[in-house]
Amino acid sequence: MSNRESLLSLNDKITAAVTLLKAGKNVAFPTETVYGLGADITNVSAINQIFEIKGRPVDHPLIVHFAEVHLLDYWAIDIPDSAWLLAEHFWPGPLTLILPRSSHVPLNVTGGQNTVGLRIPDHPIALALLKALGENKALAAPSANRFGRISPTSANHVYEEFGSEVSMILDGGPCRVGLESTIISFYHSEAVLLRPGGIPVESLEEILKQKIKLKENLNTSLRAPGGLSSHYAPMTSLEVWPTEYIQQRAQQLNKSGLRTALIAWSGSDYFSQIINENTHLFLMPADPIEYGHQLYATLRELDQDNFFCILVETPPTDPAWLAISDRLQRASYKTSIHL
Repeated sequence: MSNRESLLSLNDKITAAVTLLKAGKNVAFPTETVYGLGADITNVSAINQIFEIKGRPVDHPLIVHFAEVHLLDYWAIDIPDSAWLLAEHFWPGPLTLILPRSSHVPLNVTGGQNTVGLRIPDHPIALALLKALGENKALAAPSANRFGRISPTSANHVYEEFGSEVSMILDGGPCRVGLESTIISFYHSEAVLLRPGGIPVESLEEILKQKIKLKENLNTSLRAPGGLSSHYAPMTSLEVWPTEYIQQRAQQLNKSGLRTALIAWSGSDYFSQIINENTHLFLMPADPIEYGHQLYATLRELDQDNFFCILVETPPTDPAWLAISDRLQRASYKTSIHL
């Protein structure tokens, strides 16, 4: 297929997707983080359908995706200069800003809150779709998976989740980042980290010339996407163990004859003595960017391979691993145990 034919084919798909969205249907689309399940923000019925399809609590807010930085003050009000600074520097990109919502944002998008999460995705198909929707248009979109489960990083993952329940899936290949966006709240003007993600906090602080506060250190009831204790979880039991204890846990499971997957980043030599017909080693990159890129796809693959348990070696404590540590903590929340 020629480049021109590929382009025309993509244009046709974008046109078809816009037609479906304007008719109140839902469309899955790629971003640089994970695949999203989008609905026209002005269509209350379509947005409600997203909550129904995902099994998502109606008080759990959606992120609004749009195409141009200058439209930020169309969707939000009382925007501090520091929020504009981050938007102009990091958009398009894996950054979501929480700001007071404007009257253009329906309350069913925000989970009944007077704040809204906003971002511009850094993916050519997502941007083409958003621009094709027209002036002052946006998509409300969570990740395209059942609520609380592993986020999808390929079109095939979306199909595995929903099949024909989604009207259309735009295939943009594997997601470049593979972890959700960093979420920063400016509801009370100060920058607060609600969720670590695709942009390190240090990069944001470098632009702001100030420290970003942590939600854990504040008295706030603000709800944000991905903020529940249990989230991003496989169906298979997942346990996170420090390097010095994970061997003991693997041997314990092996003695019971239980088939176990062991995800490690520190190299095969350390774990070679415990690998056998019951315990299978899956090496991950020691680089946090590459690890994050592969994490969800790896968990999905192992979740389908009939393991009794997935053991994960605790990531390094370096700040660059913060988003990965957050996802693993939430994915293992219901199954964490101690020897």
